[in-house]
Amino acid sequence: MNELFAICRTNQIDGDQPSGFWLAVRTETGETKPWPIVIGRKGNRFFGYENVCPHTGSRLDTEHGQFLDEDGNFLTCGKHRAQFDLDDGNCFIGPCKGQRLVPVTLVIDDGDVCVTGVELAEEDGLDRGDG
Repeated sequence: MNELFAICRTNQIDGDQPSGFWLAVRTETGETKPWPIVIGRKGNRFFGYENVCPHTGSRLDTEHGQFLDEDGNFLTCGKHRAQFDLDDGNCFIGPCKGQRLVPVTLVIDDGDVCVTGVELAEEDGLDRGDG
């Protein structure tokens, strides 16, 4: 079984607005790079995607922490308003229509939301590219 990395508690993920997290992953060459992800919930089901729009490679939340459309139904890119289905990450409106967000494998373990299937690196002062 792959190693689990706890990101947060399940009760920290609001059903009304997904949350963004910055992790550090180790690349195939051993380098450390920032890895922005978004985790949300729909009822009792959790979903996770890389926080990267497939159209331009920019973060979805151009306004920090704002991931959903005005009605709160779809993940939305703040840059060009592309919309993505919460269940499968498919874009159905916008310039990247037909593309999809990269899923993040989540496991719920004893009240923790964990990622698995990646090699995380511990990095103090990680340059997140917020600027």
